[in-house]
Amino acid sequence: MMLDDFMTRATLAGIGVACAAAPLGSFVVWRRMAYFGDATAHAAILGVALSLALQISIFAGAVAVALAMALTVTLLTGRGYAMDTLLGVLAHSALAFGLVAVSFLSGIRIDLMAYLFGDILAVSRGDLAVIWGGAALVVGLIGWRWSALLTSTLSQDLAHASGIDPRREQLILTLALAITVAVAIKVVGVLLIAAMLIIPAAAARPLSRTPEQMALFAAALGAVSAVAGLQSAYVLDTPAGPSIVCVAAILFAFTSGLRGLRA
Repeated sequence: MMLDDFMTRATLAGIGVACAAAPLGSFVVWRRMAYFGDATAHAAILGVALSLALQISIFAGAVAVALAMALTVTLLTGRGYAMDTLLGVLAHSALAFGLVAVSFLSGIRIDLMAYLFGDILAVSRGDLAVIWGGAALVVGLIGWRWSALLTSTLSQDLAHASGIDPRREQLILTLALAITVAVAIKVVGVLLIAAMLIIPAAAARPLSRTPEQMALFAAALGAVSAVAGLQSAYVLDTPAGPSIVCVAAILFAFTSGLRGLRA
C-alpha cells in the first residue's frame, strides 16, 4: 500500500502540519504573538514527559500542558507582569522541568532529539491519523470563528461594539495553538514549531491582498516547504525537520525580495 512507504507518510504528515499552522500562523503574525507560540511549544516537552510517566497519549499530554501554559499566560497578563517576562519565565521553566523529568523516566527509552527537532521519517499510520485529525480540528475551529477573530484582531473596541468578546477569541486561538503544537511535535519538534507557524505566514504576506488569501498562501508555502525540505533532506542526508524550516526561510527571502522589487 502507498502508506507503507515512509517517505509518503512523512510527506502527508508535513502537509497536514502546514494546513494546521497556516491559518493559525496568520493570526500569530497579525497579533505579534510569535513569542507566545514559541513559549507554548517549549512547554510541550513537559507534556511529553508527563505522558510517558503516566502512560497516556503523548498528543493528549502535550495538548494539556501547552493549553495550561497558554491559559496561565493569558490570565496573568496585566496583573503586574509584562507579557514577554511571563512568557520567558514560563517557557524556559517548563522546558527545563520537562528535560529534567525525562531524565527520571527509568525503563523508558526516549529519543530526546526526536522531540526537540522532530522525527518526521518515523511517522506511523497512527501518527498520521492524529496529525490530520488535529489539523482538521484547528482549521474547523479557525474557520468557524474567522470573522470574530479578524474583528478582535483588528480592534478590541470594534469587537466589543459588534458583541464579540475578545478574551473568548483569544482563548480559541490558545486552544488551536495547543493542538497545533501537539500535532507538530513529531514533524518538526518543539524547537522548530514556532518557525512553521510564523515563516510560511510571513512569506505569504507580500503575496496577499486579503486575510483569506494570506491563510491560503501560507498553507501552500508550508506544504511546499515540507515536500521540498523532505526531498532535500533525502538527497543531502540532512535532518528532515530543520531542512523543512530552511526551505521555508528561503521562500520567505524570495517573497520578501519580490516585495522589494515591486516597491
